[in-house]
Amino acid sequence: MSDPNTIETLEQDGMRARKFRTGRTIFALLMREMSTSYGKSPGGYAWAVLEPVMALTVLSTIFSLISRSPALGDSFPLFYATGYLPFMLFHDIANKTATSLNHSRPLLKYPAVTFMDALLARALLHFLTHTLVGYIVFFGMIIILDLKISPDFRFVALSYLLGTLLGFGVGCFNCYVMMSFPVWERVWQILTRPLIFISGMFIPFEMMPEIAQDILWWNPLMHVTGFLRKGMYAPSYTGEYLSFAFPATVALALMALGLLLLWRNHQNLLEN
Repeated sequence: MSDPNTIETLEQDGMRARKFRTGRTIFALLMREMSTSYGKSPGGYAWAVLEPVMALTVLSTIFSLISRSPALGDSFPLFYATGYLPFMLFHDIANKTATSLNHSRPLLKYPAVTFMDALLARALLHFLTHTLVGYIVFFGMIIILDLKISPDFRFVALSYLLGTLLGFGVGCFNCYVMMSFPVWERVWQILTRPLIFISGMFIPFEMMPEIAQDILWWNPLMHVTGFLRKGMYAPSYTGEYLSFAFPATVALALMALGLLLLWRNHQNLLEN
Protein backbone atom coordinates (compact mmCIF):
# COMPACT_ATOMS: atom_id res chain seq x y z
CA MET A 1 0.00 0.00 0.00
CA SER A 2 1.10 3.53 -0.67
CA ASP A 3 2.16 5.62 2.25
CA PRO A 4 -0.48 8.35 2.88
CA ASN A 5 2.25 10.77 3.89
CA THR A 6 4.09 10.16 0.61
CA ILE A 7 0.91 10.71 -1.39
CA GLU A 8 0.19 13.93 0.50
CA THR A 9 3.74 15.14 -0.09
CA LEU A 10 3.51 14.41 -3.82
CA GLU A 11 0.20 16.24 -4.03
CA GLN A 12 1.68 19.25 -2.25
CA ASP A 13 4.68 19.22 -4.59
CA GLY A 14 2.35 19.03 -7.57
CA MET A 15 0.29 21.96 -6.34
CA ARG A 16 3.45 23.95 -5.66
CA ALA A 17 4.76 23.19 -9.15
CA ARG A 18 1.49 24.32 -10.76
CA LYS A 19 1.50 27.45 -8.61
CA PHE A 20 4.92 28.58 -9.83
CA ARG A 21 4.67 27.22 -13.39
CA THR A 22 3.45 30.51 -14.82
CA GLY A 23 6.30 32.45 -13.24
CA ARG A 24 8.92 30.01 -14.51
CA THR A 25 7.41 29.98 -17.98
CA ILE A 26 7.31 33.77 -18.21
CA PHE A 27 10.92 33.97 -17.00
CA ALA A 28 12.03 31.42 -19.61
CA LEU A 29 10.20 33.30 -22.38
CA LEU A 30 11.65 36.57 -21.13
CA MET A 31 15.19 35.19 -21.32
CA ARG A 32 14.50 33.85 -24.82
CA GLU A 33 13.17 37.24 -25.91
CA MET A 34 16.19 38.96 -24.41
CA SER A 35 18.60 36.77 -26.35
CA THR A 36 16.73 37.12 -29.65
CA SER A 37 16.17 40.88 -29.35
CA TYR A 38 19.52 42.00 -27.98
CA GLY A 39 21.85 39.00 -27.90
CA LYS A 40 22.36 38.61 -31.65
CA SER A 41 23.28 42.19 -32.55
CA PRO A 42 26.74 43.72 -32.01
CA GLY A 43 26.62 45.81 -28.86
CA GLY A 44 23.49 44.06 -27.63
CA TYR A 45 21.84 45.98 -24.84
CA ALA A 46 24.09 49.01 -25.41
CA TRP A 47 21.96 49.94 -28.43
CA ALA A 48 18.87 50.17 -26.21
CA VAL A 49 20.58 53.14 -24.53
CA LEU A 50 22.55 54.53 -27.48
CA GLU A 51 19.53 54.75 -29.79
CA PRO A 52 17.50 57.23 -27.68
CA VAL A 53 20.66 59.14 -26.73
CA MET A 54 21.56 59.66 -30.40
CA ALA A 55 17.97 60.58 -31.29
CA LEU A 56 17.81 63.14 -28.48
CA THR A 57 21.21 64.56 -29.45
CA VAL A 58 20.06 65.13 -33.02
CA LEU A 59 16.75 66.67 -31.96
CA SER A 60 18.40 68.93 -29.39
CA THR A 61 21.03 70.13 -31.87
CA ILE A 62 18.50 70.89 -34.60
CA PHE A 63 16.03 72.74 -32.41
CA SER A 64 18.72 74.65 -30.50
CA LEU A 65 19.66 76.23 -33.86
CA ILE A 66 16.05 77.28 -34.42
CA SER A 67 15.09 78.47 -30.94
CA ARG A 68 17.01 79.95 -28.01
CA SER A 69 15.22 77.89 -25.38
CA PRO A 70 12.84 74.92 -25.27
CA ALA A 71 9.15 75.25 -24.48
CA LEU A 72 9.80 74.11 -20.88
CA GLY A 73 12.89 74.76 -18.79
CA ASP A 74 16.23 75.63 -20.32
CA SER A 75 17.52 72.22 -21.43
CA PHE A 76 16.69 70.94 -24.90
CA PRO A 77 17.81 67.34 -24.16
CA LEU A 78 15.61 67.13 -21.04
CA PHE A 79 12.58 68.60 -22.80
CA TYR A 80 12.74 66.19 -25.73
CA ALA A 81 13.61 63.23 -23.52
CA THR A 82 10.39 63.77 -21.56
CA GLY A 83 8.47 63.48 -24.84
CA TYR A 84 10.50 60.88 -26.72
CA LEU A 85 11.04 58.26 -23.99
CA PRO A 86 7.36 57.78 -22.96
CA PHE A 87 6.36 57.58 -26.61
CA MET A 88 8.95 54.86 -27.29
CA LEU A 89 7.87 53.01 -24.13
CA PHE A 90 4.30 52.85 -25.42
CA HIS A 91 5.33 52.18 -29.02
CA ASP A 92 7.65 49.26 -28.26
CA ILE A 93 5.39 47.56 -25.72
CA ALA A 94 2.35 47.89 -28.00
CA ASN A 95 4.15 46.52 -31.07
CA LYS A 96 6.02 43.73 -29.28
CA THR A 97 2.89 42.60 -27.43
CA ALA A 98 0.89 42.61 -30.66
CA THR A 99 3.32 40.17 -32.29
CA SER A 100 3.82 37.96 -29.20
CA LEU A 101 1.79 34.96 -30.37
CA ASN A 102 3.34 34.86 -33.82
CA HIS A 103 6.79 35.24 -32.27
CA SER A 104 6.22 32.36 -29.81
CA ARG A 105 4.01 30.22 -32.07
CA PRO A 106 6.22 27.06 -31.87
CA LEU A 107 6.38 27.23 -28.06
CA LEU A 108 2.62 27.65 -27.69
CA LYS A 109 2.18 24.06 -28.85
CA TYR A 110 3.41 22.97 -25.42
CA PRO A 111 0.66 22.73 -22.76
CA ALA A 112 2.89 24.48 -20.20
CA VAL A 113 3.01 27.67 -22.29
CA THR A 114 -0.15 29.77 -22.52
CA PHE A 115 -0.90 32.73 -24.75
CA MET A 116 -0.95 34.92 -21.63
CA ASP A 117 2.61 33.85 -20.78
CA ALA A 118 3.78 34.97 -24.22
CA LEU A 119 2.05 38.36 -23.92
CA LEU A 120 3.33 39.08 -20.42
CA ALA A 121 6.92 37.99 -21.10
CA ARG A 122 7.37 40.32 -24.07
CA ALA A 123 5.67 43.27 -22.38
CA LEU A 124 7.63 42.78 -19.15
CA LEU A 125 11.00 42.67 -20.91
CA HIS A 126 10.41 45.89 -22.80
CA PHE A 127 8.99 47.62 -19.74
CA LEU A 128 12.13 46.74 -17.79
CA THR A 129 14.35 47.78 -20.70
CA HIS A 130 12.72 51.19 -21.10
CA THR A 131 12.71 51.77 -17.35
CA LEU A 132 16.45 51.10 -17.27
CA VAL A 133 17.03 53.33 -20.30
CA GLY A 134 15.00 56.14 -18.72
CA TYR A 135 16.96 55.86 -15.48
CA ILE A 136 20.31 56.03 -17.32
CA VAL A 137 19.27 58.86 -19.65
CA PHE A 138 17.68 61.12 -17.05
CA PHE A 139 20.30 60.69 -14.36
CA GLY A 140 23.02 60.96 -17.01
CA MET A 141 21.56 64.31 -18.09
CA ILE A 142 21.32 65.57 -14.52
CA ILE A 143 24.97 64.74 -13.85
CA ILE A 144 26.57 65.62 -17.22
CA LEU A 145 24.50 68.75 -17.94
CA ASP A 146 24.43 69.76 -14.26
CA LEU A 147 20.66 70.27 -14.32
CA LYS A 148 19.18 72.02 -11.32
CA ILE A 149 15.94 70.09 -11.02
CA SER A 150 14.10 68.31 -8.21
CA PRO A 151 12.05 65.54 -9.88
CA ASP A 152 8.86 64.27 -8.26
CA PHE A 153 9.33 60.55 -8.85
CA ARG A 154 5.69 59.79 -8.05
CA PHE A 155 4.59 61.35 -11.32
CA VAL A 156 7.54 59.86 -13.22
CA ALA A 157 6.48 56.39 -12.02
CA LEU A 158 2.84 57.18 -12.84
CA SER A 159 3.80 58.12 -16.40
CA TYR A 160 5.71 54.87 -16.91
CA LEU A 161 2.83 52.89 -15.38
CA LEU A 162 0.27 54.51 -17.68
CA GLY A 163 2.52 54.15 -20.74
CA THR A 164 3.07 50.46 -20.01
CA LEU A 165 -0.60 49.80 -19.30
CA LEU A 166 -1.67 51.62 -22.46
CA GLY A 167 0.93 49.84 -24.59
CA PHE A 168 -0.09 46.44 -23.21
CA GLY A 169 -3.79 47.16 -23.71
CA VAL A 170 -3.32 48.32 -27.30
CA GLY A 171 -0.95 45.39 -27.92
CA CYS A 172 -3.45 42.79 -26.65
CA PHE A 173 -6.21 44.17 -28.85
CA ASN A 174 -3.92 44.48 -31.89
CA CYS A 175 -2.62 40.95 -31.33
CA TYR A 176 -6.09 39.58 -32.05
CA VAL A 177 -6.81 41.97 -34.93
CA MET A 178 -3.43 41.44 -36.62
CA MET A 179 -3.73 37.66 -36.43
CA SER A 180 -7.29 37.78 -37.77
CA PHE A 181 -6.58 40.39 -40.45
CA PRO A 182 -2.83 40.46 -41.25
CA VAL A 183 -3.18 43.63 -43.35
CA TRP A 184 -4.00 45.52 -40.14
CA GLU A 185 -0.31 45.39 -39.12
CA ARG A 186 0.67 47.63 -42.03
CA VAL A 187 -2.38 49.85 -41.61
CA TRP A 188 -1.57 50.28 -37.90
CA GLN A 189 2.02 51.30 -38.66
CA ILE A 190 0.76 53.96 -41.07
CA LEU A 191 -1.91 55.27 -38.70
CA THR A 192 0.48 55.60 -35.76
CA ARG A 193 3.28 57.47 -37.54
CA PRO A 194 1.77 60.90 -36.75
CA LEU A 195 1.46 59.96 -33.06
CA ILE A 196 4.92 61.27 -32.24
CA PHE A 197 3.83 64.73 -33.45
CA ILE A 198 0.47 64.83 -31.63
CA SER A 199 1.52 63.45 -28.25
CA GLY A 200 3.13 66.57 -26.83
CA MET A 201 6.73 65.72 -27.69
CA PHE A 202 7.52 68.98 -29.52
CA ILE A 203 4.84 71.30 -28.13
CA PRO A 204 3.39 71.09 -24.59
CA PHE A 205 -0.38 70.82 -24.35
CA GLU A 206 -0.76 74.31 -22.84
CA MET A 207 0.99 75.99 -25.79
CA MET A 208 -1.28 74.43 -28.42
CA PRO A 209 -4.21 76.31 -29.97
CA GLU A 210 -7.50 75.82 -28.12
CA ILE A 211 -9.04 73.81 -30.96
CA ALA A 212 -6.04 71.46 -30.91
CA GLN A 213 -6.34 71.10 -27.12
CA ASP A 214 -10.00 70.12 -27.44
CA ILE A 215 -9.08 67.34 -29.87
CA LEU A 216 -5.73 66.14 -28.51
CA TRP A 217 -6.93 65.87 -24.92
CA TRP A 218 -8.51 62.61 -26.10
CA ASN A 219 -5.11 61.25 -27.09
CA PRO A 220 -4.11 59.08 -24.08
CA LEU A 221 -0.40 59.54 -24.87
CA MET A 222 -0.76 63.27 -24.24
CA HIS A 223 -1.44 62.43 -20.59
CA VAL A 224 1.44 59.95 -20.39
CA THR A 225 3.86 62.62 -21.63
CA GLY A 226 2.29 65.25 -19.37
CA PHE A 227 2.71 63.18 -16.20
CA LEU A 228 6.40 62.61 -16.97
CA ARG A 229 6.94 66.33 -17.49
CA LYS A 230 5.02 67.10 -14.33
CA GLY A 231 7.42 64.83 -12.49
CA MET A 232 10.65 66.03 -14.12
CA TYR A 233 9.77 69.74 -14.04
CA ALA A 234 8.27 69.74 -10.54
CA PRO A 235 7.04 71.92 -9.00
CA SER A 236 6.96 74.57 -11.76
CA TYR A 237 4.96 72.51 -14.28
CA THR A 238 1.51 71.62 -12.96
CA GLY A 239 -0.21 70.05 -16.00
CA GLU A 240 -3.73 71.19 -15.15
CA TYR A 241 -5.22 69.21 -18.03
CA LEU A 242 -3.88 65.83 -16.89
CA SER A 243 -6.20 62.92 -16.17
CA PHE A 244 -5.23 59.53 -14.80
CA ALA A 245 -8.69 58.00 -15.20
CA PHE A 246 -9.01 58.57 -18.97
CA PRO A 247 -5.85 56.81 -20.26
CA ALA A 248 -6.19 54.08 -17.61
CA THR A 249 -9.80 53.41 -18.68
CA VAL A 250 -8.82 53.26 -22.36
CA ALA A 251 -5.95 50.89 -21.55
CA LEU A 252 -8.02 48.55 -19.37
CA ALA A 253 -10.92 48.49 -21.84
CA LEU A 254 -8.66 47.55 -24.76
CA MET A 255 -6.83 45.00 -22.61
CA ALA A 256 -10.05 43.34 -21.45
CA LEU A 257 -11.47 43.22 -24.99
CA GLY A 258 -8.22 41.94 -26.49
CA LEU A 259 -7.70 39.23 -23.86
CA LEU A 260 -11.32 38.09 -24.16
CA LEU A 261 -11.04 37.77 -27.95
CA LEU A 262 -7.70 35.95 -27.66
CA TRP A 263 -8.98 33.61 -24.96
CA ARG A 264 -11.90 32.58 -27.16
CA ASN A 265 -10.02 32.39 -30.47
CA HIS A 266 -6.27 31.96 -29.91
CA GLN A 267 -6.27 28.25 -30.75
CA ASN A 268 -7.95 28.82 -34.12
CA LEU A 269 -5.69 31.78 -34.85
CA LEU A 270 -2.57 29.76 -34.11
CA GLU A 271 -3.74 26.84 -36.24
CA ASN A 272 -4.40 29.16 -39.16
